Amino acid sequence: MYSIIDIETTGGNAPYHRITEIAIIVHDGVKVIDQFSTLINPERSIPWNITRLTGISDTMVQGAPRFCDVAKKILEMTEGNIFVAHNVAFDYNFIRSEFSQLGYNFKRNNLCTVRLSRALIPGKISYSLGTLCASVGIKVNDRHRASGDAVATAKLFELLYGLNKEYIESRAFPSRFAFTGLHSNLNREKFDSLPESTGIYYLHNEDGRIIYIGKSNSIRTRVMEHLDGKNSKKAGMMKRMIVDVSFTLTGSELIALLLESEEIKKHQPFFNKALRRARFNFGICLAKNESGYLCLSPEAIDTNEKEAIVTFSTLKEARAAMQHILENYRLCQKLSGLYESKGACFYHSVHQCNGACVGIELPDVYNKRVQKAIKYLSHETKHNLAIVEQGRTHGEKAVVCLEDGRYKGFGYIDEQNAISGWNELLDTINNYADNRDTQQIIRQYIFKNKVKVIEFSS
Repeated sequence: MYSIIDIETTGGNAPYHRITEIAIIVHDGVKVIDQFSTLINPERSIPWNITRLTGISDTMVQGAPRFCDVAKKILEMTEGNIFVAHNVAFDYNFIRSEFSQLGYNFKRNNLCTVRLSRALIPGKISYSLGTLCASVGIKVNDRHRASGDAVATAKLFELLYGLNKEYIESRAFPSRFAFTGLHSNLNREKFDSLPESTGIYYLHNEDGRIIYIGKSNSIRTRVMEHLDGKNSKKAGMMKRMIVDVSFTLTGSELIALLLESEEIKKHQPFFNKALRRARFNFGICLAKNESGYLCLSPEAIDTNEKEAIVTFSTLKEARAAMQHILENYRLCQKLSGLYESKGACFYHSVHQCNGACVGIELPDVYNKRVQKAIKYLSHETKHNLAIVEQGRTHGEKAVVCLEDGRYKGFGYIDEQNAISGWNELLDTINNYADNRDTQQIIRQYIFKNKVKVIEFSS
């Protein structure tokens, strides 16, 4: 059986955001067996841009059940079944995170209809749910609502199942290892028992040498993708060399990113060359316009004479960081180059911008907030900071420490034990070197996610 699932959430990051709606369709590959859907009270406010996308508002979920109220139902409808979703990592990680907060380890074999569609219906312009379904004649009702998207995904799954039932079943049970071209000495049982948890993993060749180091929120799922090896010639070459695997659980995605960077520098695996050569060619730059407003904007800096306050690997990351700054410092979309208009920016219409774009807010008032944003971007602080995340087990917290803005290292504490001061906290961490890469990782992570930060006086 297959449990086809779609969720709506308050945002894109599982450890920090919550589920607002869920739909489950139990399917045997040919027909629907059972179904369930409900709004869920996320016990936190829903951002306006999410309400704009999904139509789900704080008022709608006010009287809805909490996740803990429907957890038993979700377990019953997925027990013994394959977890199926379009871009399954998103839905699966969110549900695992919700169960983790309840102290339960939710684990199911899973399938992604995006990956199945790429294999069985190749050559499509886009594999987003709406575009893909339209291209194969499936009508999607209530797009960006759990029930509507789950029904569409179920119809897509029926189509894929009819095209190649054997292929789908071989992917549904990865312990069968339907992958071809693997090394004859590969320990299949060891790979099949990998955890579906956050951390870093090491792929070894027959000599025991590390040939690749990666990070994932589900180590087992990601390693199985390496064993599939269909993404590129390089991926195919690497999978034929894999014999063994080892891993380190981190709980925290931020720690996984930091540890991955550290270990790649230390071991310099052959297949991580691209990561070692990563450059930061995009950034957030500062300029003053003819009206006297200070304007922060995401730009390519390799062809830009202006100096960047902070740099990024891609323009997408720079724009995401700029969006974070806009929302936290009430800056103007138009002055930041993220909104083109002859009049006011969109944020002004929803009272997120004070009107600098149309001259309502004067430059000296606006520029003070820009200066605060610059200080934040530059990490100009005399405080010591601890970024607190979920640990490796229930009741454990992960901490990443920055002393005067410099990365000191990370460690783990029992959430029941209060930390009385900075020096005591430093005693719990493993020390690591601060460098440009760690600064970029931490900065980008904070921009992308809502993290808990505790400040200590120097």
